[in-house]
Amino acid sequence: MNLIKHIHHLWSFPGGLKLDDNKQCSNQTAISSAKLPRYLSIPLSQHIGQAAEPIVALGDKVLKGQLLAIAKKETISANIHASSSGIIYAIEERLISHPSGLKAPCIIIETDGYDQWVEHSPTDNIQSLSPQKIIEQVADAGVVGLGGALFPAAPKLNTAQHHNVETLIINAAECEPYITCDDILMQKRPEEVILGILLMKKAVGAKNCLIGIEDNKPEAYQALLGAIKGYKVPHSETKIELIQVPTRYPAGGEKQLIQILTGQEVPSRKLPMDIGIVCHNITTAAAIYQAVYRAEPLISRIVTITGGAIKRPQNIEVLIGTPIREVLQYAGLDKEKADKVILGGPMMGFEIPSIDSPISKAANCILVSNKDELATPPPAMPCIRCARCADSCPMSLLPQQIYWYAKARDLDKAQEYHLFDCIECGCCSYVCPSNIPLVQYYRYAKTEILAEQYERNKADIARERHEFRQQRLEKAKLAKAEASRLRKEKLAKKKAEKEAAQADGEDATDDQKKSKNADLIKEAIARSQAKKALQKEKMLSDKDTHSKE
Repeated sequence: MNLIKHIHHLWSFPGGLKLDDNKQCSNQTAISSAKLPRYLSIPLSQHIGQAAEPIVALGDKVLKGQLLAIAKKETISANIHASSSGIIYAIEERLISHPSGLKAPCIIIETDGYDQWVEHSPTDNIQSLSPQKIIEQVADAGVVGLGGALFPAAPKLNTAQHHNVETLIINAAECEPYITCDDILMQKRPEEVILGILLMKKAVGAKNCLIGIEDNKPEAYQALLGAIKGYKVPHSETKIELIQVPTRYPAGGEKQLIQILTGQEVPSRKLPMDIGIVCHNITTAAAIYQAVYRAEPLISRIVTITGGAIKRPQNIEVLIGTPIREVLQYAGLDKEKADKVILGGPMMGFEIPSIDSPISKAANCILVSNKDELATPPPAMPCIRCARCADSCPMSLLPQQIYWYAKARDLDKAQEYHLFDCIECGCCSYVCPSNIPLVQYYRYAKTEILAEQYERNKADIARERHEFRQQRLEKAKLAKAEASRLRKEKLAKKKAEKEAAQADGEDATDDQKKSKNADLIKEAIARSQAKKALQKEKMLSDKDTHSKE
């Protein structure tokens, strides 16, 4: 491995916060495995885009890793697989881990306790795999971005192929407090991470790879460094650079990490690919390793279980579809202390409506706080125009202005102030002395704008369909009129020809008529004479025969 050893120059990003990370309580033990639950509730939508379509039926027996629902073609979607073996108990709407508290279609498996794998074989000769074959195996495995975005990995890799990507950036920052699932993965399975990164690098055709890791993860840094040095890569031009970045929230934001490592800023409403960069999460790399090297789909993930109401904070590998309640009980939930149950971290996470909802591909952390740990802020007060929100914004926005326009429902103005550049990191809400829930206003405004755009698109489609129908009817009307005209012309032509023939008959001379009649009479006389001669000849023949007798 050609490891670049010189000190990499680092840039910075505006704003951000220095927070208590609260990571030591959960990253000091090995990765454990949750118990196999009796029922697995597997949502059909665990990714951005369209929900997968079920290909199993009630009562079917399925094996671990078997395909349950297939990604919709021609759309952004991802395959869904069975997390364990058992019987399809139901296909119905169940409560999922979402802030709305709504239900969504799920496949429920009653596990049989055997945890029996479907037939699968590790891939032979990894080095000979083409980039497209790697992407196909990633798609088959249902891998999605596990850093929080949940964008299906295969379409992202495939798109990057056509954007002349120079640099692959691996996000190992894990900047939000409490969450340590990426940290523990790098500590305990560094080889899987590096091999997965090499697969991604080959798939997108990147020349360089930068791994950005915050400097509060020394054990993970050393583990990755050892894996990079110890793994022999056959191509000397392959470069992976492991870079420690200062611990500052949200250094793990995609655009912030790109700015730190390269000094480049992703333009407003643009993607990193537009500047020749593609960014993936460290856990996604490990999932791609499993998909290609082991031919295993994404059916489990490491989840940080932590917080003041958890007796044994730790990182647990949990099967997708496992009820959150069972995972919390495994980690020692103290019900008397429990106050809030948050999916994700304290900055960008959300309270879940029920701990009976399942673990999904999106679940990187379950934070169960006690009453003193994440106190509910007091009621919001009027804005005092202190500008702390603007100072802390890592996107250099004006949160105060966006808040005013969002609150007034002046959505056009909110967009003029780059509402959609907001990454919803929560820095502005965190520092606001008036306790204004700024991020909630931004999310509301975004939702309203997207809903309006959706309705506008529907109206545009309806208008286009109507206009197309009108054009089709008009064309049909013109075609019918043209056919009628041609038919009338044809009839008129025939009538004219008939009349001309009749006119020619009337103009014939009397002599011609008399001559014609004379010819007819002559023909009749000739026929009569021939007939009489034939009869006479027959009579003579009969008489001759009689006289001989």
